[in-house]
Amino acid sequence: MERILIGIIVVLASLWSLPSTAIAQQPPLVVKALAEKKVAELPAGPLSWRIENFTALAQAQAAAGPWSLVAESAGKVWLFTLGPAGGSSAGGTKVAEFGPIPRVVAPQYLLRINEASGPPGSITPVHTHPGSEAFFVVAGEQSIRSPHGLMRVKVGQPEAGHGADMPMQVSSSGSTDLHALVMFVVDATKPFSSPATFP
Repeated sequence: MERILIGIIVVLASLWSLPSTAIAQQPPLVVKALAEKKVAELPAGPLSWRIENFTALAQAQAAAGPWSLVAESAGKVWLFTLGPAGGSSAGGTKVAEFGPIPRVVAPQYLLRINEASGPPGSITPVHTHPGSEAFFVVAGEQSIRSPHGLMRVKVGQPEAGHGADMPMQVSSSGSTDLHALVMFVVDATKPFSSPATFP
């Protein structure tokens, strides 16, 4: 039994790129997919993410366009739309709009919304995505570590992340539990997430 436990700690340590003593102190960030769709092409021109709230799920679904995703999170109905800046959806309340979102060239694209949550100190392994990632924090604070430094995302202040294949590690860095919504535009023909190391 002791050997099995030691083996598990060694595996976790290698996955997380952390000393085994830190594993117990840093729980994993919980990441859950809320919505996704594949599209053959992206909108023309500079890209932004527009985030809107709706009073009912059916209302958001009716307002969704070809590059929109509908999700329920934190007791609200959300519509996320990728496209040019300055748009709006009938019946929606605009929460945020931000860009530019780094483009990726691919034979097919995956648009996806993830929900990230966890107590202060929770963290992901170092990883990459084959496209761009953007962040909107509903509660707490989210930090994204990459070779470019540390980005802190506070409540209500959306941030566009880096482009494809950038090593990153995401954590809950505030004094309260994190609840974040994460938007992706990635190459649908490649693995959504891959283990990585920092240079």
